[in-house]
Amino acid sequence: MDMKYDPFQQQAIDYINEGYSVLVSAPTGAGKTAIAEHIITECLKKNEKVIYTAPIKALSNQKYREFHALAAEKVGILTGDVTLNPGCAVQIMTTEIFRNKILQDEASLKQYSWIIFDEIHYLDDYERGSVWEESLIFFPDHMKLLGLSATVPNVDEMARWLETIHGRPIKVVKEDKRPVPLHVYYQCQNELYDNFKEMVKRGYRSQDGRKFRDGRMPRFARVNSNRPATLIKYLADEELLPCIFFVFSRRRTEFLAEEMQTFDFLNKDEKREILETYHELCERYDLKKEKSTYELLPLIERGIAYHHAGMLPTLKEVVEQLFTRRMLKVIFTTETFALGINMPARSVIFDELRKFYGNGFSALKTRDFYQMAGRAGRRSIDTEGHVFCRVNPQFIAPDEVSRVINGKPEKVNSQFNAAYATLLNLYSHYQDDLYDVYPKSFHHFQVRPFLRKRAVDLLKTKVGVLKELGHIKDQKLTEKGMFASKVYGYELLLAELFEQGVLEHLSVEDLAILAVAIVYEPRKGSIKPPLSDRAENLESLTRKIKRSIHKVEKRARMKDLCKRCYYHLAPAMEEWIKNKSFDDILKSTDADEGEIVRFFRMSIQILREISETPVSQVLKGKIHKAIDLMNRDVVDSEKQLRS
Repeated sequence: MDMKYDPFQQQAIDYINEGYSVLVSAPTGAGKTAIAEHIITECLKKNEKVIYTAPIKALSNQKYREFHALAAEKVGILTGDVTLNPGCAVQIMTTEIFRNKILQDEASLKQYSWIIFDEIHYLDDYERGSVWEESLIFFPDHMKLLGLSATVPNVDEMARWLETIHGRPIKVVKEDKRPVPLHVYYQCQNELYDNFKEMVKRGYRSQDGRKFRDGRMPRFARVNSNRPATLIKYLADEELLPCIFFVFSRRRTEFLAEEMQTFDFLNKDEKREILETYHELCERYDLKKEKSTYELLPLIERGIAYHHAGMLPTLKEVVEQLFTRRMLKVIFTTETFALGINMPARSVIFDELRKFYGNGFSALKTRDFYQMAGRAGRRSIDTEGHVFCRVNPQFIAPDEVSRVINGKPEKVNSQFNAAYATLLNLYSHYQDDLYDVYPKSFHHFQVRPFLRKRAVDLLKTKVGVLKELGHIKDQKLTEKGMFASKVYGYELLLAELFEQGVLEHLSVEDLAILAVAIVYEPRKGSIKPPLSDRAENLESLTRKIKRSIHKVEKRARMKDLCKRCYYHLAPAMEEWIKNKSFDDILKSTDADEGEIVRFFRMSIQILREISETPVSQVLKGKIHKAIDLMNRDVVDSEKQLRS
């Protein structure tokens, strides 16, 4: 039976069937994935190939499972730390992998007719947006494009830019209507309101009766605390569960979940079912011996859980599966849960309407608010979704609350900032004409002339740094430059280690420690544990090399210097490659479980990238040995997908 599509879905599919590239802007939960599924189905029918990119590895994994269920033997995944079924008709990959393929091995893309960019509004992500922009600038002419975006006001501008640089029409499909409308409520001074004006009138008043209508209340004013239990009880009484409770702190997700242990949302049969399923999933993902499995258990049996990046990825997977099976009633989670597929709830709660954006705390962007709020309301089940905003009048003014909820979604703005490795790959094709590539960027399309000049000057400065460091000579990449062009993000340090012959002489253990030190980013307040002599020697060596690189960058007046090495996880890595248990290595670091796994997996990825550069077979052998020692148990991400 033919699937019945919503009008915007049908419009997009009609354009696709006519051979057009398409950008789709629609709210969270509107059904954008169905458009991607149509392309995948049609490609499989025609024996054509398609690439699907996602902004985070967790979402790539989810998409792999979803599409694998549709066409198992024809779906593969490539994310740097996972390689399953490479070369399949449907290839799931991170945007970084796709960008690297374009610049380093475009011939490998000849058989693919479509590229699908999920969450394409990530183009304006400060840290990674440039990867999306580079991918969109250079994606091959023979490929057609589907871009899926949250609601953004300048999707037409994005389409015009792509039409300009690729010389072909890009169709735009916009949907503003939510399949399940949202009803917004407020909790202020522990009272509930479903009217904004009433909330401001009564909530922005201190206990002694003073009003503060023109802005947030001063800290000295006496106010009642917003108690989460009050809100959760209301949802339970009004049958508004299940609920996703968004929190902007890992620790606070756990704290709030544990505070809810006075509640029990499950009857006897539901309790038996969730416990059976939890134990079965933990067995499947080899979690039975992990301490965190049992720390979560008292919450699970009450229908409660938490979910954040500090957890073991496999344990997060278990929580996600319990939620999609509608066994959990309340989940406390960070915002990445909003990117998940098929994770709707009846209600969504915002712990607060402010979060940390790069340089400090500020009110949520409207687009971020609706990315999360859009999880409220289950299609074909609920007539409306319920969104509850916890408002502290001492921290956010009424006009800020109104702007978050009633404002226009923010534009997507370019964050173009080509990496050194990108410039090396471009230089190998264009030499000093690479600056002619910049006018193809979204940055050039959007900004004023003086900002364009500044951007070109920065590119020239970076190329100057590469020339001074010996990556480019006589308008060609040197062997050092060829090496650096293949290791994105860490190219300058690794290239120096390569040129000086250091990499070739490192032991298997040294390589593992170096890899984790290169990729690790300590959280604020992280404490570096005592280091072994081996790690101290590596730290001294890399510090000396970093200083020499930073001198060159500072002379060039670069603002963002290349990343330092941090050896906080070195003791944990040394224990891990000696085959110690995961619980044992936790004693040597203050990092969260999920952090350790993520950075160990990133270490494997960077070692794989090094092994694909012009290094000796001896070094490649040591790298593969190091990877074999590292890639086991909870670190083995392929095992997670095979389960």
